[in-house]
Amino acid sequence: MSTLRELKTRIGSVASTQKTTSAMKMISSSKMRKATGQLQRLSPYRHMVQHVISHLLVTDQQFDSPLIAEREVGRVALVVFGSDDGLCGGFNVNIFKQLLASIEDVRKQYGQQVGITIVPVGKKMTKAVEKITGKDIAMERVALNTRSNSEELYAFTDLMKTRFLEHTFDRVEMLYMHFISTGKQVFTREQLLPVSYQGLADNVDPRAANSPCLFEPDANTIFNTVLPLHIKSMLQDVFIQSAASEQSARVMAMQAASDNAKELLDELQLEYNKLRQQGITTELLDILGGQVER
Repeated sequence: MSTLRELKTRIGSVASTQKTTSAMKMISSSKMRKATGQLQRLSPYRHMVQHVISHLLVTDQQFDSPLIAEREVGRVALVVFGSDDGLCGGFNVNIFKQLLASIEDVRKQYGQQVGITIVPVGKKMTKAVEKITGKDIAMERVALNTRSNSEELYAFTDLMKTRFLEHTFDRVEMLYMHFISTGKQVFTREQLLPVSYQGLADNVDPRAANSPCLFEPDANTIFNTVLPLHIKSMLQDVFIQSAASEQSARVMAMQAASDNAKELLDELQLEYNKLRQQGITTELLDILGGQVER
Protein backbone atom coordinates (compact mmCIF):
# COMPACT_ATOMS: atom_id res chain seq x y z
CA MET A 1 0.00 0.00 0.00
CA SER A 2 1.32 3.43 -0.90
CA THR A 3 2.14 5.85 1.92
CA LEU A 4 0.96 9.44 2.00
CA ARG A 5 4.48 10.64 1.25
CA GLU A 6 4.80 8.39 -1.81
CA LEU A 7 1.41 9.49 -3.15
CA LYS A 8 2.27 13.14 -2.62
CA THR A 9 5.49 12.67 -4.58
CA ARG A 10 3.65 10.94 -7.43
CA ILE A 11 0.98 13.64 -7.50
CA GLY A 12 3.67 16.30 -7.78
CA SER A 13 5.39 14.43 -10.59
CA VAL A 14 2.17 13.91 -12.59
CA ALA A 15 1.13 17.53 -12.07
CA SER A 16 4.51 18.66 -13.40
CA THR A 17 4.09 16.39 -16.44
CA GLN A 18 0.65 17.83 -17.13
CA LYS A 19 2.01 21.39 -17.02
CA THR A 20 4.83 20.42 -19.39
CA THR A 21 2.55 18.75 -21.94
CA SER A 22 0.13 21.70 -21.80
CA ALA A 23 3.00 24.11 -22.45
CA MET A 24 4.26 21.98 -25.35
CA LYS A 25 0.75 21.91 -26.80
CA MET A 26 0.62 25.71 -26.72
CA ILE A 27 4.02 25.97 -28.43
CA SER A 28 3.04 23.47 -31.12
CA SER A 29 -0.27 25.29 -31.67
CA SER A 30 1.64 28.51 -32.23
CA LYS A 31 3.98 26.82 -34.73
CA MET A 32 1.04 25.24 -36.52
CA ARG A 33 -0.66 28.63 -36.89
CA LYS A 34 2.59 30.04 -38.25
CA ALA A 35 2.80 27.26 -40.85
CA THR A 36 -0.83 27.69 -41.92
CA GLY A 37 -0.18 31.40 -42.23
CA GLN A 38 2.74 30.66 -44.54
CA LEU A 39 0.42 28.50 -46.67
CA GLN A 40 -1.99 31.40 -46.99
CA ARG A 41 0.81 33.78 -48.00
CA LEU A 42 2.11 31.27 -50.56
CA SER A 43 -1.30 30.85 -52.15
CA PRO A 44 -1.28 34.14 -54.18
CA TYR A 45 2.14 33.29 -55.62
CA ARG A 46 1.04 29.81 -56.71
CA HIS A 47 -2.15 31.29 -58.11
CA MET A 48 -0.19 33.82 -60.18
CA VAL A 49 2.13 31.14 -61.59
CA GLN A 50 -0.84 28.98 -62.49
CA HIS A 51 -2.55 32.03 -64.00
CA VAL A 52 0.38 32.56 -66.39
CA ILE A 53 0.48 28.86 -67.28
CA SER A 54 -3.27 28.91 -67.93
CA HIS A 55 -2.89 31.74 -70.43
CA LEU A 56 -0.11 29.81 -72.13
CA LEU A 57 -1.98 26.52 -72.39
CA VAL A 58 -5.19 27.97 -73.81
CA THR A 59 -3.23 29.03 -76.90
CA ASP A 60 -3.16 25.37 -78.04
CA GLN A 61 0.52 25.71 -78.93
CA GLN A 62 2.96 22.83 -78.59
CA PHE A 63 5.42 23.37 -75.75
CA ASP A 64 8.82 21.79 -75.52
CA SER A 65 10.73 21.52 -72.24
CA PRO A 66 13.05 18.86 -70.79
CA LEU A 67 11.17 19.24 -67.49
CA ILE A 68 8.00 17.73 -68.97
CA ALA A 69 9.71 15.07 -71.08
CA GLU A 70 8.51 11.57 -70.27
CA ARG A 71 11.09 8.80 -70.69
CA GLU A 72 11.68 5.19 -69.76
CA VAL A 73 11.98 4.97 -66.00
CA GLY A 74 15.11 3.29 -64.71
CA ARG A 75 15.41 5.00 -61.31
CA VAL A 76 12.80 6.73 -59.17
CA ALA A 77 13.55 9.19 -56.38
CA LEU A 78 11.12 9.22 -53.46
CA VAL A 79 11.45 12.41 -51.42
CA VAL A 80 9.78 11.58 -48.09
CA PHE A 81 9.07 14.34 -45.57
CA GLY A 82 9.17 13.50 -41.86
CA SER A 83 10.18 15.36 -38.71
CA ASP A 84 13.39 16.26 -36.92
CA ASP A 85 11.83 16.01 -33.46
CA GLY A 86 9.71 13.41 -31.73
CA LEU A 87 6.64 13.63 -29.50
CA CYS A 88 4.32 13.89 -32.51
CA GLY A 89 2.36 10.67 -32.08
CA GLY A 90 2.31 8.33 -35.05
CA PHE A 91 3.27 11.03 -37.56
CA ASN A 92 6.56 9.46 -38.70
CA VAL A 93 5.36 5.88 -38.27
CA ASN A 94 2.40 6.42 -40.59
CA ILE A 95 4.55 8.08 -43.24
CA PHE A 96 7.11 5.27 -43.04
CA LYS A 97 4.40 2.63 -43.56
CA GLN A 98 3.15 4.54 -46.60
CA LEU A 99 6.72 4.78 -47.88
CA LEU A 100 7.05 0.99 -47.81
CA ALA A 101 3.74 0.69 -49.67
CA SER A 102 4.92 3.28 -52.22
CA ILE A 103 8.09 1.28 -52.89
CA GLU A 104 5.95 -1.74 -53.74
CA ASP A 105 3.71 0.38 -55.97
CA VAL A 106 6.72 1.75 -57.86
CA ARG A 107 8.00 -1.77 -58.50
CA LYS A 108 4.59 -2.91 -59.70
CA GLN A 109 4.37 0.07 -62.03
CA TYR A 110 7.90 0.04 -63.48
CA GLY A 111 9.08 -3.50 -62.82
CA GLN A 112 11.05 -5.22 -60.08
CA GLN A 113 14.34 -4.13 -61.66
CA VAL A 114 13.66 -0.41 -61.24
CA GLY A 115 16.13 1.46 -59.03
CA ILE A 116 14.76 3.42 -56.08
CA THR A 117 16.53 6.26 -54.27
CA ILE A 118 14.92 7.41 -51.04
CA VAL A 119 15.61 11.03 -50.09
CA PRO A 120 14.48 11.50 -46.46
CA VAL A 121 13.85 14.95 -45.01
CA GLY A 122 14.02 15.06 -41.21
CA LYS A 123 16.21 13.24 -38.69
CA LYS A 124 13.47 10.84 -37.55
CA MET A 125 12.66 9.83 -41.11
CA THR A 126 16.35 9.48 -41.99
CA LYS A 127 16.86 7.13 -39.05
CA ALA A 128 13.85 5.05 -40.11
CA VAL A 129 14.91 4.87 -43.78
CA GLU A 130 18.36 3.59 -42.77
CA LYS A 131 16.66 0.33 -41.78
CA ILE A 132 15.31 -0.29 -45.28
CA THR A 133 17.32 -2.83 -47.20
CA GLY A 134 16.72 -4.38 -50.56
CA LYS A 135 17.94 -4.76 -54.09
CA ASP A 136 18.39 -1.51 -56.00
CA ILE A 137 17.31 0.60 -53.01
CA ALA A 138 19.58 3.45 -51.99
CA MET A 139 19.31 6.38 -49.59
CA GLU A 140 20.63 9.84 -50.33
CA ARG A 141 21.27 12.34 -47.57
CA VAL A 142 20.61 15.98 -48.39
CA ALA A 143 21.21 19.28 -46.59
CA LEU A 144 17.51 19.84 -45.94
CA ASN A 145 15.57 19.52 -42.71
CA THR A 146 12.34 20.78 -41.21
CA ARG A 147 14.04 24.00 -40.06
CA SER A 148 15.55 24.88 -43.46
CA ASN A 149 14.94 28.33 -44.90
CA SER A 150 13.74 29.26 -48.38
CA GLU A 151 17.24 29.43 -49.84
CA GLU A 152 18.05 25.90 -48.70
CA LEU A 153 14.72 24.67 -50.01
CA TYR A 154 15.31 26.29 -53.40
CA ALA A 155 18.81 24.78 -53.51
CA PHE A 156 17.27 21.36 -52.88
CA THR A 157 14.77 21.98 -55.67
CA ASP A 158 17.56 22.87 -58.05
CA LEU A 159 19.42 19.70 -57.02
CA MET A 160 16.42 17.50 -57.83
CA LYS A 161 15.93 19.31 -61.12
CA THR A 162 19.59 18.86 -62.04
CA ARG A 163 19.51 15.15 -61.17
CA PHE A 164 16.46 14.74 -63.38
CA LEU A 165 17.98 16.61 -66.32
CA GLU A 166 21.20 14.57 -65.98
CA HIS A 167 19.11 11.36 -66.08
CA THR A 168 20.26 10.36 -62.60
CA PHE A 169 16.58 10.20 -61.72
CA ASP A 170 13.92 9.50 -64.32
CA ARG A 171 11.09 10.36 -61.98
CA VAL A 172 10.87 12.32 -58.71
CA GLU A 173 7.93 11.90 -56.35
CA MET A 174 7.12 13.57 -53.03
CA LEU A 175 5.62 11.72 -50.06
CA TYR A 176 4.17 13.85 -47.27
CA MET A 177 1.23 14.55 -44.99
CA HIS A 178 -1.20 17.07 -46.48
CA PHE A 179 -2.66 19.40 -43.85
CA ILE A 180 -6.46 19.48 -43.75
CA SER A 181 -7.18 20.58 -40.19
CA THR A 182 -5.76 20.19 -36.69
CA GLY A 183 -7.34 16.77 -36.37
CA LYS A 184 -6.89 15.54 -39.93
CA GLN A 185 -3.84 15.09 -42.16
CA VAL A 186 -3.88 12.97 -45.31
CA PHE A 187 -0.90 11.11 -46.73
CA THR A 188 -0.19 12.30 -50.26
CA ARG A 189 2.10 11.01 -52.99
CA GLU A 190 2.67 13.61 -55.68
CA GLN A 191 4.76 13.69 -58.84
CA LEU A 192 7.33 16.48 -58.99
CA LEU A 193 9.37 15.56 -62.08
CA PRO A 194 8.73 15.28 -64.90
CA VAL A 195 6.05 17.93 -64.53
CA SER A 196 2.75 16.41 -65.56
CA TYR A 197 1.56 18.31 -68.63
CA GLN A 198 -1.88 16.80 -68.18
CA GLY A 199 -1.90 17.98 -64.59
CA LEU A 200 -1.13 21.52 -65.73
CA ALA A 201 -3.88 21.32 -68.32
CA ASP A 202 -6.42 20.05 -65.77
CA ASN A 203 -5.79 23.12 -63.60
CA VAL A 204 -6.22 25.66 -66.40
CA ASP A 205 -8.46 28.54 -65.44
CA PRO A 206 -11.32 28.53 -68.01
CA ARG A 207 -11.50 32.33 -67.79
CA ALA A 208 -8.06 32.56 -69.42
CA ALA A 209 -9.59 31.75 -72.81
CA ASN A 210 -11.69 34.92 -72.57
CA SER A 211 -8.68 37.18 -72.10
CA PRO A 212 -6.10 36.34 -74.81
CA CYS A 213 -2.56 37.61 -74.31
CA LEU A 214 0.30 38.58 -76.60
CA PHE A 215 3.46 36.74 -75.58
CA GLU A 216 6.89 38.28 -76.07
CA PRO A 217 9.33 36.88 -77.08
CA ASP A 218 7.22 33.74 -77.60
CA ALA A 219 4.95 31.40 -75.63
CA ASN A 220 7.43 28.49 -75.44
CA THR A 221 10.21 30.70 -74.01
CA ILE A 222 7.86 32.03 -71.34
CA PHE A 223 6.65 28.48 -70.60
CA ASN A 224 10.25 27.36 -69.98
CA THR A 225 10.76 30.36 -67.71
CA VAL A 226 7.62 29.84 -65.65
CA LEU A 227 7.91 26.05 -65.31
CA PRO A 228 10.86 26.12 -62.85
CA LEU A 229 8.88 28.62 -60.74
CA HIS A 230 5.98 26.17 -60.74
CA ILE A 231 8.28 23.40 -59.49
CA LYS A 232 9.67 25.59 -56.71
CA SER A 233 6.21 26.63 -55.59
CA MET A 234 5.11 22.97 -55.53
CA LEU A 235 8.00 21.90 -53.33
CA GLN A 236 7.61 24.90 -51.04
CA ASP A 237 3.92 24.12 -50.62
CA VAL A 238 4.70 20.48 -49.76
CA PHE A 239 7.40 21.56 -47.30
CA ILE A 240 4.99 23.85 -45.42
CA GLN A 241 2.14 21.31 -45.60
CA SER A 242 4.40 18.76 -43.92
CA ALA A 243 5.47 21.26 -41.24
CA ALA A 244 1.86 22.17 -40.45
CA SER A 245 0.89 18.48 -40.29
CA GLU A 246 3.80 17.70 -37.96
CA GLN A 247 2.84 20.44 -35.52
CA SER A 248 -0.81 19.43 -35.74
CA ALA A 249 0.10 15.84 -34.88
CA ARG A 250 2.18 17.11 -31.96
CA VAL A 251 -0.74 19.24 -30.71
CA MET A 252 -2.98 16.17 -30.68
CA ALA A 253 -0.30 14.02 -29.02
CA MET A 254 0.30 16.60 -26.27
CA GLN A 255 -3.45 17.00 -25.75
CA ALA A 256 -3.82 13.25 -25.29
CA ALA A 257 -0.83 13.18 -22.91
CA SER A 258 -2.26 16.09 -20.92
CA ASP A 259 -5.68 14.42 -20.67
CA ASN A 260 -4.09 11.15 -19.52
CA ALA A 261 -2.03 13.01 -16.92
CA LYS A 262 -5.13 14.79 -15.62
CA GLU A 263 -7.02 11.52 -15.35
CA LEU A 264 -4.14 9.91 -13.47
CA LEU A 265 -3.80 12.99 -11.27
CA ASP A 266 -7.49 12.79 -10.30
CA GLU A 267 -7.12 9.08 -9.43
CA LEU A 268 -4.02 9.72 -7.31
CA GLN A 269 -5.66 12.66 -5.57
CA LEU A 270 -8.69 10.51 -4.73
CA GLU A 271 -6.44 7.74 -3.38
CA TYR A 272 -4.47 10.31 -1.39
CA ASN A 273 -7.64 11.74 0.16
CA LYS A 274 -8.92 8.26 1.05
CA LEU A 275 -5.60 7.29 2.65
CA ARG A 276 -5.44 10.58 4.55
CA GLN A 277 -9.01 10.18 5.76
CA GLN A 278 -8.24 6.62 6.83
CA GLY A 279 -5.26 7.86 8.84
CA ILE A 280 -7.35 10.53 10.56
CA THR A 281 -10.05 7.97 11.40
CA THR A 282 -7.45 5.59 12.85
CA GLU A 283 -6.00 8.35 15.06
CA LEU A 284 -9.47 9.32 16.33
CA LEU A 285 -10.25 5.69 17.18
CA ASP A 286 -6.95 5.41 19.10
CA ILE A 287 -7.81 8.54 21.08
CA LEU A 288 -11.32 7.33 21.87
CA GLY A 289 -9.96 3.91 22.81
CA GLY A 290 -7.55 5.46 25.29
CA GLN A 291 -10.30 7.47 26.93
CA VAL A 292 -12.49 4.36 27.38
CA GLU A 293 -9.64 2.51 29.12
CA ARG A 294 -9.38 5.29 31.69
